[in-house]
Amino acid sequence: MSVGTKKAGFGATVYEYLTTVDHKKIGILYLITGGLFFVIGGIEALMIRIQLAVPNNHFVGADTYNQVMTMHGTTMIFLAAMPLLFGFMNAIVPLQIGARDVAFPFLNALGFWLFFFGGIFLNLSWFLGGAPDAGWTSYASLSLASGGHGIDFYSLGLQVSGFGTLIAGVNFLVTIMNMRAPGMTYMRMPMFTWTTFVVSALILFAFPPLTAGLFLLTFDRMFGAKFFDVAFGGNTIIWEHLFWIFGHPEVYILILPAFGIFSEIFAHFSKKRLFGYSSMVFAVILIGFLGFMVWAHHMFTTGLGNVANAIFAVSTMTIAVPTGIKIFNWLLTMWGGSIRFTTPMLYAAAFIPSFTLGGVTGVMLAAAPADYQYHDSYFVVAHFHYVIVGGVVFGLLAALHYYWPKMFGTMLNETMGKITFWLFFIGFHLTFMIQHWLGLLGMPRRQWTYLPDQGWDTDNLVSSSGAVLMAVGVLILVANIVVTAVQNRKVGNDPWEFGRTLEWSISSPPPEYNFAQTPLVRGIDTWWLEKMEGKKQVTPAEPIKDIHMPNSSILPFFMAFGLFIAAFGALYHPNHTKAGIAILVIGLAITFASMLIRSVKDDTGYHIKKEALMEREERGAGA
Repeated sequence: MSVGTKKAGFGATVYEYLTTVDHKKIGILYLITGGLFFVIGGIEALMIRIQLAVPNNHFVGADTYNQVMTMHGTTMIFLAAMPLLFGFMNAIVPLQIGARDVAFPFLNALGFWLFFFGGIFLNLSWFLGGAPDAGWTSYASLSLASGGHGIDFYSLGLQVSGFGTLIAGVNFLVTIMNMRAPGMTYMRMPMFTWTTFVVSALILFAFPPLTAGLFLLTFDRMFGAKFFDVAFGGNTIIWEHLFWIFGHPEVYILILPAFGIFSEIFAHFSKKRLFGYSSMVFAVILIGFLGFMVWAHHMFTTGLGNVANAIFAVSTMTIAVPTGIKIFNWLLTMWGGSIRFTTPMLYAAAFIPSFTLGGVTGVMLAAAPADYQYHDSYFVVAHFHYVIVGGVVFGLLAALHYYWPKMFGTMLNETMGKITFWLFFIGFHLTFMIQHWLGLLGMPRRQWTYLPDQGWDTDNLVSSSGAVLMAVGVLILVANIVVTAVQNRKVGNDPWEFGRTLEWSISSPPPEYNFAQTPLVRGIDTWWLEKMEGKKQVTPAEPIKDIHMPNSSILPFFMAFGLFIAAFGALYHPNHTKAGIAILVIGLAITFASMLIRSVKDDTGYHIKKEALMEREERGAGA
């Protein structure tokens, strides 16, 4: 093959992914982009830990530290953890319910590109006058006083990417409600699908308060609206309410999909049905419901009063009950099982004690009088990271190894995977366990340096050393991905063996239509039931026939790109009125023109004929 041909092939692949509406390819786009932002957020975390490794350090200045600390939290929550979870939801959930795609493939692509351009817009702040510097929560008292355009990048970038998240939430809700295969009742859905369903409902109700708060903050900063300016009758506490009404459900938006992933892994590698399936389902629903009733435990020190503090303390402790149910169910799933400690199973086993530690410190913080002492100390930092890293990131790393063969048709190297696990696991506990003691010793969070002989020196050095171990683990993971891609050793439908759910019944990676015939679901763990009866494929619910598939489209890319351009117009409007308005109008024109084209274009999709489908299945399509 000539060099010119290679270039043409690469260009065709890029265009294919720019225009795709296939849920599996969109899942890959989420993984690539979320992985890039995860690395960026990790570099920012390393900068924080290098700065705090020793007292009186000047690795970065105070202003730069505030920007790095703000961007680390914002990037990891909004641009890394959520998109990576969306990647696995896109790639796996339609397969688990026997669907050929999501309900709205076009909107699925639009949701990704909105997230992509919102994230790029936010990170361009580093090169255009400075990043946001008011913390990832961007409390109004700090964000209104911040100079430059950093907070404007924050508010506009998160609004653009937030629209994409809302679209994804609605899409998954409709998909799971309307596109399940025949026989797949709600109480036969896999746990990952259940957690995706509940999380999509949380997104639908949690993101509008954040969007409203960001909208008001944007008007405060750009047009002097004074919604949060106390001097003009505004109220900064309203921002805290709006943010945390979103912010605490956001914790469950992140952790519940990880719960679903671990549920699949525990059952798979224990060679057992998930213990207490029904109680797990109701625990997930209850966690989602109670998640909206605890937000003000972030605000115990703002002066809401004893009654409000007591109510939110009790509701916060109550949410530990359904979470505890899930912990015991996972333990009982492993009890008596024939356990295989693969890389995904190592992450799952390590998750239980790590996340439980985060939950225990959460109960400590839920006691309002005690929270007055813990608040704004490194104890809170340690608790938060035990939940997010010990829960969400462990879940993401487990899912990456577990679902990689299904998504790409190759298997990540197990030896390198286990090396990554041990480095990351040890580094994680070294980094954050000791931060509990730092908090109890009085070290405040968001502090850019400290004096020697305060009793914090050794603990900070140990914490920073642990962060380096985690970074080395991630580097080995990247090397593992590269080596696996180069070797390109193909695997079969069920490479881990003992697969229980529908996704393991089809080729790896799946063909664009997923299932040649819609499967008939005969019970929980459908594929396991079929295998136990000696069958080599799932019972079909229909005869083989023509399949209708949606066309690819470049329009979602341009719709999102138009809002990206318009955000710059809004950003520079106060300083460069004519230029700002012109950029705003151009960006909105691109978006609305793309929407108009979409509305008038005859897009009926395409058909895969029955004969061609049968021929592809005989050849092993997608294998």
